[in-house]
Amino acid sequence: MFYDHPVIDTHGHVSTPPQFRAFAFNLIALRSPKAKLTLSDEQMSGAVNRHLEMLDSHRIDVQLLSPRPVAMMQWEEPSLVATWTTVSNDIIAQQCRNHASRFVGIAQLPQSAAHSTENCVAELERCVGELGFVGAILNPDPGADRSAPGVNDPYWFPLYKKAEELRATLIVHPSISRDPRLAVIPASFQYNNMAEEALATLLYENSDVFDRFPKLKIVVCHCGGALRRLLGRGQPVDAARQLHGEDTVVRDSGEVSGGSLLGSGMTREKHTAAQLSENLFFDTCAYDPHFLAAAICQRGVERMVLGTEVPGSGSDLINPLTGAMSDDVLALIDAFPFLNPEDKVAMTYHNPMRVFPLLRDRVPMKAAS
Repeated sequence: MFYDHPVIDTHGHVSTPPQFRAFAFNLIALRSPKAKLTLSDEQMSGAVNRHLEMLDSHRIDVQLLSPRPVAMMQWEEPSLVATWTTVSNDIIAQQCRNHASRFVGIAQLPQSAAHSTENCVAELERCVGELGFVGAILNPDPGADRSAPGVNDPYWFPLYKKAEELRATLIVHPSISRDPRLAVIPASFQYNNMAEEALATLLYENSDVFDRFPKLKIVVCHCGGALRRLLGRGQPVDAARQLHGEDTVVRDSGEVSGGSLLGSGMTREKHTAAQLSENLFFDTCAYDPHFLAAAICQRGVERMVLGTEVPGSGSDLINPLTGAMSDDVLALIDAFPFLNPEDKVAMTYHNPMRVFPLLRDRVPMKAAS
């Protein structure tokens, strides 16, 4: 509990025993799409118990549990991807059933750059309708080669239509990139996360996706991938202070931008940013306090949901500013002096409940403090 409210972490990944990854390796090596995997609760218990201990130490009451993105294998042969997707979702469902008060499922989808997203509809329906999941991961680059259309393209519309119909939230989380330029970078998937999430954010902000699907809810992981470096006309430069009554809106200066083209008499087309406060959201899964604080101020408290990825890439380091593990994002949020208790509870409880409508059947609602 945090300020007398449950803490909901929207960014968690399934913990599994070695047999799970061994099955994946054999699936790829043997090319046997009809293979099946069954793990007993006892086989699962070691990894899951550690996971639960980590949640307790980080004061997380409920975590949305998704596949580990680097292991989604959506760049593989589609028949193998379909098998692996079913296996992954069934294992997530097993962990959620066994610990129903702590975990809620987020689905993997059988994405393939070679197929329409219509290919994902049946598995999304199964995961929501039969397994009780509340959303799914959307990988904007399933082929790991940047061949898939941008997230604003009609290619994605069958998936958006079904997600809107089911009230299932889509979480944008990339996987790996096979770009040979990244080979020298350790854990290069982290760079791919930043690049693909930032691009997805810009495409959603500058397209008609939410005009077409007004009830669709999208969460972009890791604060949207990248920070804004220029000021946006008509937008608050500090959304947190704006929320608290200060005027931080960016206005025209009366001057014309520099540069040879605009300086020669050309005028800039006025652009009004779309109002996406009920459609496009961002999670707080960022461990550098300066980055996270800036992201909250840029995105706005009302559009942020707690995300930690516990246990994950931030579990083996201590943040000297908090004295806690670097993935203890709750400790970071609680330490930010520009947030009041209502802001903190909004991001850790009220916003997740609003952004994931199907959670209302799984987590008790509390009145706003």
